[in-house]
Amino acid sequence: MKKIKVLGPGCKKCQTAYNNAMEAVRQVDVEADVIKIDDIEEMIKYNVLATPVLIIDEEEKVAGRVPQVKEIKELLIAQ
Repeated sequence: MKKIKVLGPGCKKCQTAYNNAMEAVRQVDVEADVIKIDDIEEMIKYNVLATPVLIIDEEEKVAGRVPQVKEIKELLIAQ
């Protein structure tokens, strides 16, 4: 099972990134646990400099922009 985390303070871009991750998981039909992390203390542990951040299996994949559904699907398939 993949572990996907979307880090961000709860802004619109962060919510869109989370929604795109959920949609990508649905379209690719993989087992994944998608978590939205908006707690500043938790985000600090990941050395977040710009949000949103997409992490797949504890590896940062995208930071500082909203990843599109297609891009997230490609990342999920590549792993």
